[in-house]
Amino acid sequence: MSLKAQITDDMKTAMRAKDSVRLGTIRMLLAALKQKEVDERIELDDTAVVAVVDKLIKQRKDSIAAYEQAGRADLAAIEQAELLVLQAYLPARLSAEEVQVEVQAIVTELGASGPGDMGKVMGAVKTRLAGKAEMGLISAAVKAALAKG
Repeated sequence: MSLKAQITDDMKTAMRAKDSVRLGTIRMLLAALKQKEVDERIELDDTAVVAVVDKLIKQRKDSIAAYEQAGRADLAAIEQAELLVLQAYLPARLSAEEVQVEVQAIVTELGASGPGDMGKVMGAVKTRLAGKAEMGLISAAVKAALAKG
Protein backbone atom coordinates (compact mmCIF):
# COMPACT_ATOMS: atom_id res chain seq x y z
CA MET A 1 0.00 0.00 0.00
CA SER A 2 1.36 3.40 -0.95
CA LEU A 3 1.91 6.05 1.69
CA LYS A 4 -0.80 8.22 0.13
CA ALA A 5 -3.31 5.35 0.34
CA GLN A 6 -2.30 4.77 3.97
CA ILE A 7 -2.93 8.45 4.75
CA THR A 8 -6.38 8.25 3.13
CA ASP A 9 -7.21 5.13 5.18
CA ASP A 10 -6.04 6.88 8.34
CA MET A 11 -8.37 9.77 7.53
CA LYS A 12 -11.32 7.37 7.35
CA THR A 13 -10.28 5.79 10.65
CA ALA A 14 -10.01 9.22 12.29
CA MET A 15 -13.50 10.09 10.99
CA ARG A 16 -14.98 6.94 12.52
CA ALA A 17 -13.15 7.57 15.80
CA LYS A 18 -14.27 11.22 15.79
CA ASP A 19 -10.64 12.24 16.41
CA SER A 20 -10.90 15.87 15.27
CA VAL A 21 -7.22 16.83 15.73
CA ARG A 22 -5.98 13.83 13.75
CA LEU A 23 -8.69 14.25 11.12
CA GLY A 24 -7.95 17.94 10.62
CA THR A 25 -4.21 17.32 10.32
CA ILE A 26 -4.66 14.48 7.83
CA ARG A 27 -7.07 16.57 5.75
CA MET A 28 -4.51 19.40 5.72
CA LEU A 29 -1.83 16.92 4.61
CA LEU A 30 -4.04 15.49 1.85
CA ALA A 31 -4.82 19.02 0.65
CA ALA A 32 -1.09 19.80 0.47
CA LEU A 33 -0.48 16.58 -1.47
CA LYS A 34 -3.33 17.32 -3.88
CA GLN A 35 -2.07 20.88 -4.37
CA LYS A 36 1.40 19.60 -5.29
CA GLU A 37 -0.11 17.09 -7.73
CA VAL A 38 -2.22 19.76 -9.40
CA ASP A 39 0.60 22.31 -9.54
CA GLU A 40 3.10 19.91 -11.05
CA ARG A 41 0.61 17.73 -12.97
CA ILE A 42 2.06 14.52 -11.56
CA GLU A 43 1.03 11.58 -9.39
CA LEU A 44 3.07 11.69 -6.18
CA ASP A 45 5.11 8.64 -5.23
CA ASP A 46 6.10 7.79 -1.65
CA THR A 47 9.33 9.83 -1.84
CA ALA A 48 7.42 12.94 -2.93
CA VAL A 49 4.81 12.37 -0.20
CA VAL A 50 7.58 12.17 2.41
CA ALA A 51 9.03 15.44 1.06
CA VAL A 52 5.65 17.17 1.52
CA VAL A 53 5.30 15.73 5.03
CA ASP A 54 8.83 16.94 5.82
CA LYS A 55 7.94 20.44 4.62
CA LEU A 56 4.78 20.52 6.77
CA ILE A 57 6.74 19.30 9.79
CA LYS A 58 9.29 22.09 9.32
CA GLN A 59 6.43 24.61 9.14
CA ARG A 60 4.97 23.23 12.38
CA LYS A 61 8.35 23.46 14.15
CA ASP A 62 8.80 27.06 12.99
CA SER A 63 5.28 27.93 14.16
CA ILE A 64 5.81 26.30 17.55
CA ALA A 65 8.99 28.34 18.06
CA ALA A 66 7.22 31.56 17.04
CA TYR A 67 4.19 30.89 19.25
CA GLU A 68 6.34 30.02 22.26
CA GLN A 69 8.40 33.17 21.77
CA ALA A 70 5.17 35.19 21.65
CA GLY A 71 3.87 33.47 24.80
CA ARG A 72 1.01 31.70 23.03
CA ALA A 73 1.22 28.24 24.60
CA ASP A 74 -2.34 27.45 23.44
CA LEU A 75 -1.45 27.84 19.76
CA ALA A 76 1.90 26.08 20.24
CA ALA A 77 0.03 23.09 21.71
CA ILE A 78 -2.19 22.84 18.61
CA GLU A 79 0.85 22.90 16.34
CA GLN A 80 2.56 20.30 18.54
CA ALA A 81 -0.44 17.97 18.21
CA GLU A 82 -0.34 18.35 14.41
CA LEU A 83 3.41 17.71 14.44
CA LEU A 84 2.92 14.39 16.24
CA VAL A 85 0.34 13.24 13.68
CA LEU A 86 2.59 14.21 10.75
CA GLN A 87 5.68 12.50 12.18
CA ALA A 88 3.90 9.15 11.99
CA TYR A 89 4.18 9.32 8.18
CA LEU A 90 7.94 9.73 8.08
CA PRO A 91 10.22 6.74 7.62
CA ALA A 92 12.63 5.87 10.44
CA ARG A 93 15.16 8.68 10.78
CA LEU A 94 18.91 8.20 10.70
CA SER A 95 20.95 9.17 13.75
CA ALA A 96 23.56 11.93 13.54
CA GLU A 97 26.34 9.33 13.40
CA GLU A 98 24.63 7.43 10.56
CA VAL A 99 24.19 10.68 8.62
CA GLN A 100 27.89 11.50 9.05
CA VAL A 101 28.89 8.04 7.80
CA GLU A 102 26.61 8.34 4.75
CA VAL A 103 27.80 11.87 3.97
CA GLN A 104 31.46 10.87 4.31
CA ALA A 105 30.87 7.96 1.91
CA ILE A 106 29.26 10.28 -0.65
CA VAL A 107 32.08 12.85 -0.31
CA THR A 108 34.64 10.09 -0.89
CA GLU A 109 32.61 8.70 -3.83
CA LEU A 110 32.47 12.09 -5.53
CA GLY A 111 36.06 12.96 -4.70
CA ALA A 112 34.82 16.26 -3.26
CA SER A 113 37.04 18.50 -1.19
CA GLY A 114 36.54 21.96 0.22
CA PRO A 115 33.49 24.20 0.51
CA GLY A 116 33.42 24.77 -3.27
CA ASP A 117 32.00 21.27 -3.77
CA MET A 118 29.11 21.84 -1.35
CA GLY A 119 26.48 22.06 -4.12
CA LYS A 120 27.64 18.89 -5.85
CA VAL A 121 27.68 16.92 -2.59
CA MET A 122 24.32 18.30 -1.37
CA GLY A 123 22.68 17.26 -4.66
CA ALA A 124 23.88 13.67 -4.25
CA VAL A 125 23.07 13.60 -0.53
CA LYS A 126 19.53 14.93 -1.07
CA THR A 127 18.69 12.15 -3.52
CA ARG A 128 20.15 9.41 -1.32
CA LEU A 129 18.96 10.60 2.09
CA ALA A 130 15.65 12.27 1.13
CA GLY A 131 13.19 11.80 3.98
CA LYS A 132 15.64 9.77 6.04
CA ALA A 133 17.12 12.68 8.00
CA GLU A 134 16.46 16.34 8.73
CA MET A 135 18.06 18.61 6.11
CA GLY A 136 19.67 20.84 8.77
CA LEU A 137 21.50 17.82 10.18
CA ILE A 138 22.54 16.71 6.68
CA SER A 139 23.81 20.18 5.77
CA ALA A 140 25.90 20.40 8.95
CA ALA A 141 27.39 16.96 8.26
CA VAL A 142 28.29 17.95 4.68
CA LYS A 143 29.95 21.17 5.87
CA ALA A 144 31.94 19.25 8.47
CA ALA A 145 33.00 16.56 5.96
CA LEU A 146 34.10 19.16 3.41
CA ALA A 147 35.99 21.15 6.04
CA LYS A 148 38.03 18.03 6.84
CA GLY A 149 38.62 17.19 3.19
